[in-house]
Amino acid sequence: MIEPLSEIEGTFTGPAETHTFDGILFDMDGTIVNSTDAITKHWHKIGKELGVDPAVILETSHGRRSIDTLALYDQGKANWDYVSHIEGLIPKEYGADAVEIPGARSLLASLEQVNARWAIVTSGTRPLVTGWLDVMRLSHPRNLVVAEDVSAGKPAPDCYRLGIDRLGLTAEGSRASVLVIEDSPAGILAGKAAGCQVIGLATTHSIERIRQSGADWIVQDLRSVTLLSRVVGAHGQIQLEIRHALQR
Repeated sequence: MIEPLSEIEGTFTGPAETHTFDGILFDMDGTIVNSTDAITKHWHKIGKELGVDPAVILETSHGRRSIDTLALYDQGKANWDYVSHIEGLIPKEYGADAVEIPGARSLLASLEQVNARWAIVTSGTRPLVTGWLDVMRLSHPRNLVVAEDVSAGKPAPDCYRLGIDRLGLTAEGSRASVLVIEDSPAGILAGKAAGCQVIGLATTHSIERIRQSGADWIVQDLRSVTLLSRVVGAHGQIQLEIRHALQR
């Protein structure tokens, strides 16, 4: 469920900080794009088909894999063929209802420009993720972890551990230098459990829930995260500036 954001004025005033990371793992919905209106329409459609109040589904669906949500109501539809089909339709049917998270386009483009190691790690299926990236004309990562790649979804750390593997960083013992960017409490918990530092975006959930989930920084959106440079060296590290974080 998308929660009302805390009404805290003048608190996102943290000074600029510079940090070095070996790689970045992004969540998708609420982090790169905000498809809340599209997903709401989608679950209203599916809820009618299932005979379930869509409001009940929406209370627990955000940040959760659709296959896990469907399993609560109809085991017969909790399979990857069905989930991939219905999620692949979302960008096609409701593409006009999504917007990019401020700062996402420029950050992804800058990472691609320097050939940085980054990936998307999402609870959505591959057709959903690639569909949104195509519709929004955003940079596609070379590495992608989707719902069907793991047996346990967020808050389990499996997806982020796999993301670290796909960036080629596990053998280097680099877990502590991998940054996760997330908006949901479940995703933040997953990133922390995988041994990463986490930026929590105050785009979909209350600041209090983001704080309770253990985010290392809380910012309003990706305009607070800027690539400064790629550090020359064997590891290809990157320097990021994090500014206007929530002051605790």
